[in-house]
Amino acid sequence: MPARRSVLAALPRLVPGDDRPPRGGGLDLPGTVSVTLGLLGVAYGLGGGGWAAIAAGVALLGVFALWERRVERGPKQGAAVPLIPPSLLRTADVGIGNVLMLLLGMVWVGTFFFLPLYQQRVLGYSPLEAGLTQLPLALALVLAPLAAGRLRRTLVPGLLTLATGLAWLARAPEDGTFLVDLLGPTVLVGAGLGLAFVPLTALGVAGVPGERAGVASGLITTTRQVGGALGLAVLTSVAGLAPAGVTGYRHAFLTAAAISLVAATAALLKGRTR
Repeated sequence: MPARRSVLAALPRLVPGDDRPPRGGGLDLPGTVSVTLGLLGVAYGLGGGGWAAIAAGVALLGVFALWERRVERGPKQGAAVPLIPPSLLRTADVGIGNVLMLLLGMVWVGTFFFLPLYQQRVLGYSPLEAGLTQLPLALALVLAPLAAGRLRRTLVPGLLTLATGLAWLARAPEDGTFLVDLLGPTVLVGAGLGLAFVPLTALGVAGVPGERAGVASGLITTTRQVGGALGLAVLTSVAGLAPAGVTGYRHAFLTAAAISLVAATAALLKGRTR
């Protein structure tokens, strides 16, 4: 306790203060409610809730965008600070970085949801076996960015590698084996995720002023989580349209591969190949 008191007493002298005048600070309650309900509506609609839920969700997201623009344009002392400042999305590559991270999140969460289900329900693996056979994927995810550290551009190659692995995984049969049907594609999936994730995370905060770096970092992380929720809703709906058996898993993996290709194409069109 004495040590803690000493540290706390020294903090005001050791840590420089912020001389900038405070701007607002209140909770953006309308923005929080509208974006939360909007995302829930879209996710629910994509998961089988119907077009009405999707339309309502999109409308609420539109309300959120208009509200955030209004809050940012008319700041007042003590007023709410915008949850996502619209001007931040126009800073450097923040906007395109978040769009691409949304797509990557859709693929990321969907893959890790359907892969163990395929292993256990179709191939008959135990939960332990399913986990152990995903170790090569995890290793590739960690090691690929390290191995490619000297390469200047890994985003598009990573997304294309991810799409290739998912398309290959979609060909796995009902009586597939780990060495023949799973090892190769899962290594590609892991490598693709790793190669794409690192530059996308950097893209989401590149060129952002220091006072907004925290907001940009939180936004890119939240975007990946939102993408995961939307991707899970989309892929489960796609899988549910297929007959019982391995076909649903194939459709889910192929859809995830298509999303990866869309992300790679968008990155190429925007010239963001780093």
